[in-house]
Amino acid sequence: MMRRQLPRTAPFIAAVLLTACSGGSSTSPGTQPVPTQPSTAAATSTNAALPTTTAAPPKTVAPTTVAPTTLVSTTTVVVPHAPTIDELLARPGPLVLAHAGGENAHPHSTPYGFADSAAAGVDMLDMDVQLTADGVLVVQHDDTVDRTTNATGRVDSFSYEALARLDNAYWFTPTCTCQGEPDASYVLRGMRTGTRPPLPGYTADDFVIPRFRDIATRFAMLPLNIEIKGEGESAVRTARVLADELGELARLDSVVVASFDDAIVEAFHQMAPTVEVSPAQDALTAWVLGRTPLPDYMRILQPPDVFGDVDVLGNDLVPDSHAVGYRIWVWPNSGRATETAEGYRRLFDTGIDAINAADPAVALTVVAR
Repeated sequence: MMRRQLPRTAPFIAAVLLTACSGGSSTSPGTQPVPTQPSTAAATSTNAALPTTTAAPPKTVAPTTVAPTTLVSTTTVVVPHAPTIDELLARPGPLVLAHAGGENAHPHSTPYGFADSAAAGVDMLDMDVQLTADGVLVVQHDDTVDRTTNATGRVDSFSYEALARLDNAYWFTPTCTCQGEPDASYVLRGMRTGTRPPLPGYTADDFVIPRFRDIATRFAMLPLNIEIKGEGESAVRTARVLADELGELARLDSVVVASFDDAIVEAFHQMAPTVEVSPAQDALTAWVLGRTPLPDYMRILQPPDVFGDVDVLGNDLVPDSHAVGYRIWVWPNSGRATETAEGYRRLFDTGIDAINAADPAVALTVVAR
């Protein structure tokens, strides 16, 4: 989930308490991409090879008489499944989430970013979801494709077939996702469209705007932190598709779902009451400013670290939250200066339970130390 510059005036203090925030988009030249055929879940270096074993010779046993029966396989098929949220919260020590796949180190919300963060050992993947024009649930933060791809336009104006052709690493550089840099700075540009070979262990499909279903399946062993983008009826439709897909994918117990809008969180909770949800703007503001208890089904708070000059984690927020059983998962809102080893260490020293990191590999080194 992408940060945005939050208003500094007091009437908007609630906005600091978003689980994730919208980012502004800029206009790109709208270069037409080279068509490529989208595919699902490309294999990556994060898929470890399974060891091979040699079966031992069968033991000799005394014969017995049994009634005739239909032979069935005795092989146990183990279906990969992420830890449940209860299991995740039971882990010792602070957690590290990969914010949008780690958007400082990777192109925002790409399979490549999620895969590299998974390989680094993050506890959870963080992402935003919305719908295309043909109703496909995709992992995408901005409501347009302008800021990250070689095209322009609203996400909901594209079919998924058209959206999947775009180069989602087009404006990524090692220091920013931005325009106006020298061409050599765009080190991953063209890997999606075939004008440059992909990184070793990856394919062109790792630089696409992905379907949610493909990410949830490919990283079946990791829990997911999901923000529903948008508001009103469009966000309700997104919530419905998300609830349906989580059920189909057996993901109801291994995700946390959030939204900027309290009404959308409540609507999703009615659709999927067993799924963990985080409080949105109003409910979280009420707890932070007035210690108004949250609904019983909310226990994971996802505030920013700061809002303007306000230290959101101050005023005993962390110990007071822990005292009533709430967990604090922070997304740094103070820029790249906080997304460093020293910045992460300072945040962990406040006693928070998790960091939603834009550079997750660095956050993991801090936790390891």
